[in-house]
Amino acid sequence: MKGMGNMGQLMKQVKKLQEEMERKQAEINEMRLEASSGGGMVTAIVNGRGKLQGLNIEAEVIDPDDPEMLVDLIVAAVQQAQRDAEEKSDELLGPLAQGMPGVMP
Repeated sequence: MKGMGNMGQLMKQVKKLQEEMERKQAEINEMRLEASSGGGMVTAIVNGRGKLQGLNIEAEVIDPDDPEMLVDLIVAAVQQAQRDAEEKSDELLGPLAQGMPGVMP
């Protein structure tokens, strides 16, 4: 059959892309990204998937009379770290998605 050669090539290409995708996803899982707020007083560490892995808070930013400020600093640091992780993940996976048949970039 004439079209079977093309199908075989397509299957090889898909397998290669799947393997590369798995490698990139493992790389993303191993990444650690940091973002800080309050001039470095609060630092959030996330993995490449944006899952919070750690949080560092400098003692001098803890004010019992203003807990809302600390909450705001934590939220800002975590959200920035998650945005950074999403951007890095998109950067690594984007070219692969463009190479997969039927996948929109």
